[in-house]
Amino acid sequence: MMTIREYKRAESLEEAWQLNQKKPNRILGGMIWLKMETINVGTAIDLSGLGLDTIEETEDSFSIGAMVTLRQLEQHPGLAAYTHGAMREAVRHIVGVQLRNLATVGGSIYSRFGFSDVLTMFLAMDCDVELYKGGILPLQEYAQRPYDRDILVRLIVKKTPMQLYYQSVRNSQTDIPVLTCAAARMETGDYRIVIGARPLRAVRFELPAEPALAAEQLAAQFAESVKAQIVTGSNMRGSAEYRRHLAGVLTKRAVLELEQRKMQEEK
Repeated sequence: MMTIREYKRAESLEEAWQLNQKKPNRILGGMIWLKMETINVGTAIDLSGLGLDTIEETEDSFSIGAMVTLRQLEQHPGLAAYTHGAMREAVRHIVGVQLRNLATVGGSIYSRFGFSDVLTMFLAMDCDVELYKGGILPLQEYAQRPYDRDILVRLIVKKTPMQLYYQSVRNSQTDIPVLTCAAARMETGDYRIVIGARPLRAVRFELPAEPALAAEQLAAQFAESVKAQIVTGSNMRGSAEYRRHLAGVLTKRAVLELEQRKMQEEK
């Protein structure tokens, strides 16, 4: 059970940051996972009045505020077009529409949960995070950092030309995933494979182009490479060995799908 002593709707990022420096205080997002903890919160800090709930699209990027909901990600036409439907696929299994209307991007990325579909998806793209004090840095770097008391303001996704694909394995439709996989094929033919729900934090593999290989050979080679490198663990949803096997299977499926798209474009 969570108890809150005081509530404050921040009027500026500076005010929110100052309040957040005190250890008992917490930033509120959508209050999905936070309320499940057994904690005593001094001051609950609400960012909902700071205009961070919009997705702004320009010619070369998306700016996604920390208070944007997962439902907004799911329904945004620009993200759907750029990711070829992968963004919608990444979030549509997350419990239900009611939860996705509450859960925020900032909460998902800041928390860096091992089971996060959202972190897996954004790591496949060229994505930066903007921190109030820490400035702009790559999500890949931020994902490996320990927790601190800076405020995540927004995500910045560059529209780097790439083909994206997302898939996950779940024991039931809306359960926490057993394993997640996001894949990106760059214009150069290089691949980026992200595996999450290991059940550790999502990890990214950079795989160089192999133009001499046929699609089946390429997919098999990349699958073996990921299986050989990945570190997995066991929990109630699956064993480490099962997850390692799935990592190979999902990598192979993703590469075959993206290679097929490339061949269709060339026709």
